[in-house]
Amino acid sequence: MTVQEKINKLRKEKNAVILAHYYQEAEIQDIADYVGDSLGLSQEAAKTDADIIVFAGVHFMAETAKILSPNKMVILPDLEAGCSLADSCHAEAFEKFTKAHPNHTVITYVNCSAEVKALTDIVCTSSNALKIVESIPKETPIIFAPDKNLGKYIISQTGREMLLWDGTCVVHEAFSMEKLLKLHKKHPDFVIIAHPESEKHIINVATYVGSTSGMIRYVKDHPEKSFIVATEAGILYKMQQEVPNTELIPAPAKEDNTCACSECAFMKVNTLEKLYKCLLNETPKIEVPKDIRENALIPIQRMLALSK
Repeated sequence: MTVQEKINKLRKEKNAVILAHYYQEAEIQDIADYVGDSLGLSQEAAKTDADIIVFAGVHFMAETAKILSPNKMVILPDLEAGCSLADSCHAEAFEKFTKAHPNHTVITYVNCSAEVKALTDIVCTSSNALKIVESIPKETPIIFAPDKNLGKYIISQTGREMLLWDGTCVVHEAFSMEKLLKLHKKHPDFVIIAHPESEKHIINVATYVGSTSGMIRYVKDHPEKSFIVATEAGILYKMQQEVPNTELIPAPAKEDNTCACSECAFMKVNTLEKLYKCLLNETPKIEVPKDIRENALIPIQRMLALSK
């Protein structure tokens, strides 16, 4: 049997569902029951009736699934699948930060640990961040964490003043403006689209700025165009499936690497073989302490209610 066949057999026997983020390797996306962004995967985790959730993504995403589905087993192919952005915001330091600025509504981007979510008033994703911020009364001061680039983008769109945590995603800070402009000069008819975690100078040259699902939707809505895509290169696989006749180029990275684009090393530690083994052995399991889970659930539920 192939690895794929073994996974399909186990999935049926164990009543498991496989969720995969857009940034996962193509073969993992192909075998997943659902491929999506953080919001979509959170919602899918909440409504699944599976006994086991295999989360092919990074650690904070699997934690979110466990928070929403505490009675289900949640497993992650590799515990080393972390997140540079989540790692930039430790709960102890963040708690001190929020206590130093009382009377602020605390909004955290979903790319953070369960402990940080538990210190939060409402969670957001890149899909709904603008909507979440705009739901807060204008006279209420806001702390936004952990991504300062996303925070700056929201400020530019809403005019709201927000106190930003100093965190970033290494993937979205890896794009080379110089190389991007050279690439665009070579392909002047290509439209630049970017994720709002990108740095301001990248966002400024983009025609469209949006979440992973938003970028895919934008490309589908403009099939007559060609695109330079400034986010983790894994998205191009799903995007190309949606628009097979559209030319797509990943935005170039500052450093030369295997694909000359920006890839998330954390996302790529998951492999099909690891996915099979974690489902076979039902490990590593994701556990969230009850008190943290209950406190983190409240801001996630607020987000999901606003996202309907």
